[in-house]
Amino acid sequence: MTTKMGRRRANLRDVAAAAGVSVATVSRVLNAPEAVTQETRTRVQAAIDELRFVPSAAARAINSGRTRIVGALIPTLDNAIFARFLDAVESQLAPYRLSLIVATTSDDPKQEAEKAQRLVDIGVEGLIVSGITHSDVLYRLIERTQLPAIATSYFDAGYRFPTIGYDNRAAAEIALRHLTELGHRDIAVIHGPKHNNDRTRARIAGLKDAGLPVRLSFHQSHLSLGGGSTAANRILSSGKHVSALLCLSDVLATGALFTLRCNGIEVPRSMSLMGIDDLPASTFSDPPLTTVRLPVREMGCEAGKALADWVEQQQVPQSQELWPELIVRQSTAGAAG
Repeated sequence: MTTKMGRRRANLRDVAAAAGVSVATVSRVLNAPEAVTQETRTRVQAAIDELRFVPSAAARAINSGRTRIVGALIPTLDNAIFARFLDAVESQLAPYRLSLIVATTSDDPKQEAEKAQRLVDIGVEGLIVSGITHSDVLYRLIERTQLPAIATSYFDAGYRFPTIGYDNRAAAEIALRHLTELGHRDIAVIHGPKHNNDRTRARIAGLKDAGLPVRLSFHQSHLSLGGGSTAANRILSSGKHVSALLCLSDVLATGALFTLRCNGIEVPRSMSLMGIDDLPASTFSDPPLTTVRLPVREMGCEAGKALADWVEQQQVPQSQELWPELIVRQSTAGAAG
């Protein structure tokens, strides 16, 4: 039964010829083996092994009209929070035999729309997006294709897509309230870029509208360890009295902690520091970081299951609000007298 294929990839016809059966029989062996005799299955499997045949996903999609692929559009992979989220999404897609393709957008609506179109072009059956600020191009694409789409990292029951996420304003207010209860009145806020990032804008708005007895100064920087370090340096160089740094992500807080230590500032004895996210590494910083835990893994699980049910069973999900939680560790303390 030896058949020389050279470099060309074997197809169903090659397997059928090598096994001495029809193409339809090979297809039944692959998709409904119980409908074929054991002898025929053995012969077809021997041909598959010899030819090193791998079923084509594209061919299956043509025959079934299904790709069993969904897509996720996220701002970046350079942040552990998205790794945790995507891992949770995939854990829920697996039982449905759905695969996930990820594309990054750099929080750029134009880039997001372009990558969404590419995902549609390869046949994704559903989309997960971050936040609720998107381009009209993306909205028109989803409306035209009637593609199931879920927005995450933000809760808004009135949004055009189902949202599965949290109240970013409330998360920031939880952090600020913790610091004010410790007696801090002069607080510097370090945050990432606001442009095209509704989550950051909501957190800043939550701080400004909290109505707490505090003086806030806001410092924007790149959302990275280096960005947090640079912003902390600017704050220290300004000479203004600050008793606490509130960073709107743990990544920024970790960078700020490095700068504080390099400048001989003890945390929390001389200055309190806290973040928002509760990344795994925040437990092991020195000192461990006080933060607001965002329910990222839970969000990923809920979003993955909701999208899978929508794609597989046409069950349109309801928006779902998840709750941030204050995690007090050793990087915050009462304000010095």
